[in-house]
Amino acid sequence: MGENLKRRKFLQKSVSGMIGLAGLPTIVSSHVLGLNGKVPPSDKIVMASIGVGGMGTGHVRSFIGYDDVQLVAVCDVRKEHRDGAKNIVDEKYGNSDCATYGDFRQLLSRKDIDGVVIATPEHWHALIGVEAARQHKDMYYEKPLSLSFAECIAMRNAVNRYKIVFQHGTQQRSDERFRFAVELARNGRIGNLEKIIIGSASYTPVPPQPEQPVPEGLDYDFWLGPAPLKPYTELRCTRNFTLISDYSLGCLSGAWGIHHVDIAQWTMDADKGGPLEVQGTAVIPEDGLYDTYWKFDIEHTYASGVKLLHMDHGTAKQKEPLYAHPAMGMLFVGSEGWILVRRGYIDAYPKNLLRTVIGPNEIQLPRSNDHRRNFLDAVKTRQEALCPIETAVRSDTVCHQADIAIRLGRKLRWDPVNETFINDPDANRLLSRPMRSPWHI
Repeated sequence: MGENLKRRKFLQKSVSGMIGLAGLPTIVSSHVLGLNGKVPPSDKIVMASIGVGGMGTGHVRSFIGYDDVQLVAVCDVRKEHRDGAKNIVDEKYGNSDCATYGDFRQLLSRKDIDGVVIATPEHWHALIGVEAARQHKDMYYEKPLSLSFAECIAMRNAVNRYKIVFQHGTQQRSDERFRFAVELARNGRIGNLEKIIIGSASYTPVPPQPEQPVPEGLDYDFWLGPAPLKPYTELRCTRNFTLISDYSLGCLSGAWGIHHVDIAQWTMDADKGGPLEVQGTAVIPEDGLYDTYWKFDIEHTYASGVKLLHMDHGTAKQKEPLYAHPAMGMLFVGSEGWILVRRGYIDAYPKNLLRTVIGPNEIQLPRSNDHRRNFLDAVKTRQEALCPIETAVRSDTVCHQADIAIRLGRKLRWDPVNETFINDPDANRLLSRPMRSPWHI
């Protein structure tokens, strides 16, 4: 934790020295000493949050609930958001100390901050993440990793170079139902795994939106950042930005898909690899603001022959009878049974699979029931978090493969060792996206 670690050691020595001064009526508060169950300031992880809209505010509320966290700053291009987040933090701590920033670079330059939460629109993720790594900040980093594969690689290089603790926000790995489903599949409880079916989100298209005045308190040019210059309309800057291709891959990735793709990668033990082939089709609305894939049907093939079939929820229900259930989820199909899992629910055939106890000599996956806590513990121990950078890159890559195959309209072959499409320069050119000047990685 760099400079802050030095500060903590100084505080600890200072308190010891104060206590040891004979004859002086020094009074040291129980808060400073860490008595009465309180965590002393020297042991707290000093954090800040970048992007404090809906998801970001949720993270603010959660992280200030940990006794060993002190959240000292928030950043957002919208004044309303940063003022609201500051009020939440100040009310929690009973002071007015939380600083606010409109520019993430100013926040990241602070030497007293150990870690940051990055919960901005997706087209900003990698730009902010790379700078955070350069400034030696550990990161809890909202999904997906990036808007392009090239940005994935830039993030991995930065995190590894500066030895940053990184947690990807694919929190289903900290969900006991998903973990149990993966353990059942990996230990052969449904026989030979044949396919994994994902039913992801879809959306309702909207018509073209009229240009509107930029509201007071929003730095709209900064919100656009590296994305193309477009006229302001309110729907562009709501949480549905993730349905617009300038900022996201839509339901294929950021609007839900990356969560289940990440679990599929876990099931395939592919955190350092991925599928070898990809093909798919998709539908984009003919007109309107939202222009990401509305309906999609994608097939990935792994070296084992297992198929990952990633579809929007409606298509999955139509094509796969076993998948017919009312919410987004995943179906693992094996030669001797199946497992259906979604948030808050798990089912299987045969039913006795749900009473399975995974033995000590079988594959047992890392346990975490709190994704944020797992990150904080990793910050303290300097060990990998549950979803480290390599895992994030490989899961994100699956989504980028699918996007490029759909755009080119043909099957593509992927080399997971060299991380490139095989003998396909057109596909490889689509692994990166241009950024609007002056932004670059």
